[in-house]
Amino acid sequence: MHLVTLSILLPMLAAVVVLLPPCGKNTKMRRIASVTFAVLTFIASVALLLKSLEGQVLVYAIGDWSAPFGIVLVGDMTSALLVTLTSFLTLCCVVYSIAGDDKKGSFFHPLIHFLTLGVNGAFLTGDLFNLFVFFEVLLIASYSLLMHGADKQKTKAALHYVILNLVGSSVFLIALGVLYGVLGTLNIADMAYKVSMLSGDDLALAKVGGLLLLIVFALKAAILPLHMWLPATYSVAMPVVAAMFAIMTKVGVYAMFRVYTTIFGREAGELAFMASKWLWPLAIITMAVGAFGVLASQDLRRLVAHLVVVSVGTLVAAVAMQSVTATAAALYYVIHSTLMVAALFLLAELIAEQRGKAGDRLVPARAVAQPFLLGTCFIVAVLSVIGMPPFSGFIGKIWFLNAALEGDVHLSFWPVYLLVSLLVMIALSRAGSNLFWKQSNAEPSEERSHPIQVGVIIVLLVCAPLMVIFAGAISEFTLAAAKQLHDVNGHVHSVIGQSMEHVPL
Repeated sequence: MHLVTLSILLPMLAAVVVLLPPCGKNTKMRRIASVTFAVLTFIASVALLLKSLEGQVLVYAIGDWSAPFGIVLVGDMTSALLVTLTSFLTLCCVVYSIAGDDKKGSFFHPLIHFLTLGVNGAFLTGDLFNLFVFFEVLLIASYSLLMHGADKQKTKAALHYVILNLVGSSVFLIALGVLYGVLGTLNIADMAYKVSMLSGDDLALAKVGGLLLLIVFALKAAILPLHMWLPATYSVAMPVVAAMFAIMTKVGVYAMFRVYTTIFGREAGELAFMASKWLWPLAIITMAVGAFGVLASQDLRRLVAHLVVVSVGTLVAAVAMQSVTATAAALYYVIHSTLMVAALFLLAELIAEQRGKAGDRLVPARAVAQPFLLGTCFIVAVLSVIGMPPFSGFIGKIWFLNAALEGDVHLSFWPVYLLVSLLVMIALSRAGSNLFWKQSNAEPSEERSHPIQVGVIIVLLVCAPLMVIFAGAISEFTLAAAKQLHDVNGHVHSVIGQSMEHVPL
C-alpha cells in the first residue's frame, strides 16, 4: 500500500534535495539529482500502474486513520494511469531543460518537482479538501515556473493567472464548506455514499455546492467562458514550462470525472448527472472557440495553446456523456493530447531559435538550419493532432465518434467535432507552410538544436505510432479503468467498507 505514496513523496524529496548542498549551487549536481529523482518517480508510477492491473483499488490511510475519519490516498487504474503520464512528462521536461533552459531563471528544478507533487497528489487524493490542497501546491509552483526567465509579457500573464486562480480557490473553499455542512464529510467515497440520502433543503444546498465546484473545475480546465487565461499564459511561458503545463488542465478534467461520476453520478438519486446539462453545451462551444483561436493564431505557440483549449472541450464532452465508452476514449485521448501538445511546445522553441528575429511567428523568415529534422517532427506532430492514420489521434477520434453514437448525441457532436478537426488541419497546414516553405532572402540559419532537446521531442513523438501499435492493450486498460471509475459501489466499498445497495435512490 505504501506504493501509492511514492509518486508524491519522491517529487517532494527531489525538490528539497536539489535546493540543498551539494546540489544547491552546483549546476551539474543539481541536474544529476533532478534527473535521477524524475527517473525514480517514473519507475514508482509504472509500478503503481502495474499493480493497478490487478483491478484492486489501493487505499493508503495516512497515520493509520481509516476513511472517512482520516486522510486517504486512493490509487485506482485511472489515477495510476494519469500519475504515470505526469511522471513521464516530468522526466522528459527535466531532461530537455538540462540543455540550458534551466539556467534562464532560478529554482527551475525544485519547482518542476513541486509541480509534479501537486499534480500527482491531485490524482491520488481521496477527499475534496486535499484536492484543494494539492491544487494550491501545483498552482504555487506554476506561478513561479511561469516567471522563469521573466519579462514584461510573462509578468502580465502571470498577474492575470494568479488573480483568476485566487478567485477560483476562494470559490472552491466556499463550495467545500457548503458540502461539508450538508454531508458532514469531504471524503469522496463517503460523500457518494451519503448524497443520495439527502432531501429538502439539504438537497438544494448540495446542488449549490456541486455547481460551485463545477465553476472551479471549469476555471482550472479552461472551459468557455473561463478559458481566456490559457492561451495568454501558455503562449508566453517558456516552452519547456508550457510543455509541463499540458498536464495541468487535465487535473481539472479529472476532477470533473471523479466528482460528477462518483459523487454526483448514477447513484446520486435526484442529483444524478447534475453537471451534464451544463457541461455538454459548454464543451461543444469550447471546442468551436478553440478551433477558431487556432485558425486566428499568428504564432506557433499561441496556436498550440488554443489546441489545448480544443482538447479540453473534447474531454469535457466525454464527462458530459457519462458513459463507460466515452470515459475510456477520454483516457486514451488524454495520453495522446498531452504528449503531442508537449512535443509541439518544445518543437516551437527549436523552430523559433533557427528562424532568427521572426521566431515562431507565422510569417516568411530565413530558412531553418535543420529543415528535414524539424520538418519531419512537425509533420508527425501535426498528423497526430489532427487525427490522421496511422497515428494515435485517429484512434482517439474514432472512439469519440463511436461514444457519441452510443450516447445518441452524435447529431450535435459529430458536425462540430469534424468541423473543428477540419479547421485545425487548415490552420496547422498554413503554419507549416509559413514556417518551412515561405522563406525570406536572408541567409539560412546556422543555429542548430541541442541533441538532447531533439532527442526528447523524438521520444514524445514516437509515442504516437506506439499508441497505435499497442492500441489493443492500451484500449483494454482504459476500458477497464473506465468501468472501475463508473463502479461507484465498488469504489465506496473499497475506501470506506460500505455497500450502497441499501441506499434509496
